[in-house]
Amino acid sequence: MPELFGHTFSSYTWKALIALYENDTPFTFQMIDPDHQENVQRILTLSPQGKFPVLIDGEREICESSMIIEYLQHYYPGQVALLPPDKEQAITVRMFDRFFDNYVMTPTQHIVNDFMRIPSYRDTLTVNSAKAMLQQTYGWLNKHLQNTQYACGDSFTLADCAAAPSLFYADWVHEIGQEHTHLRRYRTRLLARPSVERCVDEARPYRSLFPPGAPNRD
Repeated sequence: MPELFGHTFSSYTWKALIALYENDTPFTFQMIDPDHQENVQRILTLSPQGKFPVLIDGEREICESSMIIEYLQHYYPGQVALLPPDKEQAITVRMFDRFFDNYVMTPTQHIVNDFMRIPSYRDTLTVNSAKAMLQQTYGWLNKHLQNTQYACGDSFTLADCAAAPSLFYADWVHEIGQEHTHLRRYRTRLLARPSVERCVDEARPYRSLFPPGAPNRD
């Protein structure tokens, strides 16, 4: 049975968990936190930067959430095809996966990281630049989502596994404006999906750890 090393409040751990939950894939979750030092030490040997999630399946060690989901698609396929069999469609799904990681989650992380600094070391320029990137991304996504249910059509894919946690946390640090009606509906649709809803609920006990402060919603 595969083992997933991560933390239930981690966005990229969510991404892998959503894929596992979507297809009811049996696995063991290994928590990375101060109460599980054996897992903390293990992750330092598995990932070059000690980052998670990491999937262990027998002798295979897979880092990075996108690669974990690709691995699951190949070796533990289920009813939900997170990567379409059609090559052209699969390329589009992979493109949007990178889009959400790079243009939503990365600027969100920049803002979160700034809150973790002592006030005298905070960088207003970096935060403003990150918020500007998010704002531009929101506008682009809102147009893209006018006529589609999910990121790449009417089917839930790898791209939506990336979108759910990134939009969840992005909205906390730079709220999606009322004018972006299609994007707001998409976020709501994602959060109502059972696999995502499960991740949200499992993360609730850790909301106090969110450096900017978790809003009283979601």
